[in-house]
Amino acid sequence: MAFESLTDKLQNVFKNLRSKGRLTEEDVKVALKEVKMALLEADVNFRVVKQFVKSVEEQAIGQDVMNGLNPGQMVIKIVNDELVALMGSETTEIQFQPGKAITVVLMAGLQGAGKTTATAKIAGRLKTKGKKSLLVACDIYRPAAIEQLQINGQKMEVEVFSMGTDHKPVEIAKNAIAHAEKNGHNVVILDTAGRLHVDEDMMKELQEIKASVAVHQTILVVDAMTGQDAVNVAKQFDEQIGIDGVVLTKLDGDTRGGAALSIKSVTGKPILYVGMGEKLSDMEQFYPDRMANRILGMGDVLSLIEKAQENIDIDEETSKDMMGRMKKGKFDFEDYLESMKQMRKMGGLASILGMLPGMGMKAGDLEGMIDEKQLAHMEAIVLSMTPKERRDPKLLNPKRKHRIAKGAGVDISEVNRFIKQFEQSQKVMKQFSGGGKKKRFGGGFPGMGGRGGFPF
Repeated sequence: MAFESLTDKLQNVFKNLRSKGRLTEEDVKVALKEVKMALLEADVNFRVVKQFVKSVEEQAIGQDVMNGLNPGQMVIKIVNDELVALMGSETTEIQFQPGKAITVVLMAGLQGAGKTTATAKIAGRLKTKGKKSLLVACDIYRPAAIEQLQINGQKMEVEVFSMGTDHKPVEIAKNAIAHAEKNGHNVVILDTAGRLHVDEDMMKELQEIKASVAVHQTILVVDAMTGQDAVNVAKQFDEQIGIDGVVLTKLDGDTRGGAALSIKSVTGKPILYVGMGEKLSDMEQFYPDRMANRILGMGDVLSLIEKAQENIDIDEETSKDMMGRMKKGKFDFEDYLESMKQMRKMGGLASILGMLPGMGMKAGDLEGMIDEKQLAHMEAIVLSMTPKERRDPKLLNPKRKHRIAKGAGVDISEVNRFIKQFEQSQKVMKQFSGGGKKKRFGGGFPGMGGRGGFPF
């Protein structure tokens, strides 16, 4: 997961600051030296790091901070504020034309950055905001790009305009806009060709498109995993064709995150969206303040809530019914399957935990603690039960358990352990929602280092 190494190092620095009752200038300088090294190792641009540390130091050694009641926390707040400022302070949206006028968006980027997928993801997001987009296949050099756009467009239920590979991109773009005008589209998104590296032919083609049709927004897609190369690419594209914003893909991968912290400062262009997974729904609006919170290990509850609202499709009546059963300790295996289904839609347990503050663990610990194999075994056990057994776990006698174990392909001991953990979780839910004396039971989350427990 992006930033996990940076997050771990910053948390260690701040832990030392918080442990001191009072701070000296030397304490602050030593801490900022470690912050500087952590940012450089995260592949943040050197000039950006230098200015960042200078700005934090100027504020942190002021009298108000040094003589404050909790100077360690005040320094952390200054670092947080400066991180937000570094990434752009305000959330930036795609700028649309007023009224019913068509907004033309040109998507640019190198091959392998995930441009075609990002194009479809953006169209899907805009659809939820009431925009009727038309995706346009302008990459005539890679036939697979046209097919990929058509498949992704179909998944997002967004129309794709294509003229094959025998027409020039400029001609395709003009015809697509005419098609959009006739069919009531208010956004046209041009998926242009990429190259393995920035070259003259690619830039010339993009310049021709922009000279021939009215492009209102030019968005560059860059791969976060390429670090400072992504920043350099953004700078070159901006200088040669002009860009209005950036989409940062693969921010969920094994990346140090330096691009996210450098792009705005180096190019002056905002990050609009970040790709946090391979699914078409894994495209998030970029919020500088929320990203700063994630980097500092403070969680991102607002994004988690929004993710839940977008992905969980339980109606209000069902939700109330489920809550009522939880309070009575009658949460059954059917409910467990539903909770697993909704959790998967939100990106899985590791993704959810990564957004929660105060989990008492570092970001880097999450992957090792979440045993996806164990989660799969648990689900297989429940799916091997009959509907009647799921609704009434008391029916699970030894004979039935052996049948379930055989059906799930697991040992009978795993079935017994799972059912025991489930019963403990029911008691926990009843205790915690009953308002009485709260007794502590062994539990936690499923598949977390064998600790047991359930995510509801």
